[in-house]
Amino acid sequence: MKIGDFARIGGVSVRMLRNYDELGLLVPAHVDPWTSYRSYTASQLARLNRIVALRGLGFGLDAIGTLLDENLGVEQLEGMLRLRRAELAEQLQATSDQLRAVEARLRLIEGEGMTEREFVVKALPALQVAEKSFRVAGPEEIGPRVGPLFGQVFGAVAAAGGQPGPGISYYRMDEDGLECHAGCVWGGEALPGVDLVDLPAVTEAVTQLHLGAMATIGESWQAFGAWLEENGAEPCGLSREVYLETPPGDEDAWVTELQMPFVRR
Repeated sequence: MKIGDFARIGGVSVRMLRNYDELGLLVPAHVDPWTSYRSYTASQLARLNRIVALRGLGFGLDAIGTLLDENLGVEQLEGMLRLRRAELAEQLQATSDQLRAVEARLRLIEGEGMTEREFVVKALPALQVAEKSFRVAGPEEIGPRVGPLFGQVFGAVAAAGGQPGPGISYYRMDEDGLECHAGCVWGGEALPGVDLVDLPAVTEAVTQLHLGAMATIGESWQAFGAWLEENGAEPCGLSREVYLETPPGDEDAWVTELQMPFVRR
């Protein structure tokens, strides 16, 4: 094959092949003595694939030459690529989490000064909640983990032939991170693999409705700050999110009641 055909089939550029030739990494099978045209064979694609794969793993060209001289086997190369794939997937997830956190904080900044919210002060009843819980370092880590927990709790209720009440979550923050609880109001018996927790009644809580996706719920929680300041109050006890309407596939139509117990100073 001429160099252009080999480059096209191999998924690289002609310039890259010439560079590999100059470095001795992939020498053409034949070079015409009159025209200096380079020619390659199909069997050389295997070596090209290893060079490109090792470059993708971050190896320098000198190191690649050494590895190829050591006759790197298919299993070794596959193992290295799988490890690199796992590392890249982890990096991608971390970057995605950071992006979501930045977008959420940007929405908070953009929403500063928007005070048209309706707050309602009321008592909260005692509730029995079927739930599961986990710990994270900070609020930005909640999203990917909380959804599956709700699924497990609602699945356990359904398996018991029961009818769950509204979904509910609440959080405890300490110096070591955030303890997250997710489940549903449940008036039945114990369920396998699920904790039953009694949430106490609350004499006074300030509440508001959050309309729409969970991605913007931070704006609603921060809005409580101004209300507390204006009313000479401070939070106490466990704040709750109660999911009143959660139509599947349309998170923009969700209705969530945020409940913050408080005491007056």
